[in-house]
Amino acid sequence: MNKNDEVEYCNLELRFDRQHIQELIKDLIKEGYSLYWSENESVFLISVRTGRKLVKLRFQQIKDGYKLVGDYMIRDARLSEWMEKLIGDMRGHAVVKRFRDRQIIIENILFGEVIRLVEISGYQQRVLYQKGPLLSDQELTKLFYSGEGEERIQQRRVEVDEELDRMSEALRSEDPAQVEASRAKLAKLARELNMLEW
Repeated sequence: MNKNDEVEYCNLELRFDRQHIQELIKDLIKEGYSLYWSENESVFLISVRTGRKLVKLRFQQIKDGYKLVGDYMIRDARLSEWMEKLIGDMRGHAVVKRFRDRQIIIENILFGEVIRLVEISGYQQRVLYQKGPLLSDQELTKLFYSGEGEERIQQRRVEVDEELDRMSEALRSEDPAQVEASRAKLAKLARELNMLEW
C-alpha cells in the first residue's frame, strides 16, 4: 500500500471478548503506536495516534462480549495492514474502500474472505471478482426504487443477528452440525445482504 493511500473500513462486524481487546492493545503497543483507552458501561474506546491523526476504535458492548462498530478512514499503511489481518483472523465482515489517485477499489469481505471486488474509475464501475450469483440490473433497479429493498435489508440483518446468536450457542455447546448449518446460512444471508446494499 502506498503511504498516501486512504483506506476506509465500513460496516464492520467483528466480535471480541474482553481478553481479546486487551491482546489488541498489547499488539498495538508492540507495533510502536501511542494509544490510550477508556470504557463506560456500553463502549470500550481505544484511541490510536498515527502521526497527527487519532483513530478511535469503538467496541460496543453486546450480550456476549464486544463488537467493533463505526467507519474508519486510515492513512497509516501499518495500521491498515493490522486492521486487515484482524478482519481475516476474526473471520469478520467489512466493506473496505481503497482510494488511489482517481480510482476506488471496493472489497466486500465475508467471514474474512473477499466475496466481491469492484473497481471504480470516474463514472465507470467494473466488477473484478464476484463470488456467487449476481442480481440482474433490472432486479437491482426495481429494488432500488421500491421500499422493498430497505425492508429486505433490515429483515436480513435481523436474521444475521439471530443466526450469529444460534452459532454462538452451538459453539458453546460444541455442536458441530449446528455450527456448520449456521455458517452456511450466514454465508447465504451475507451474499444477499451484500447484493442488496451494493
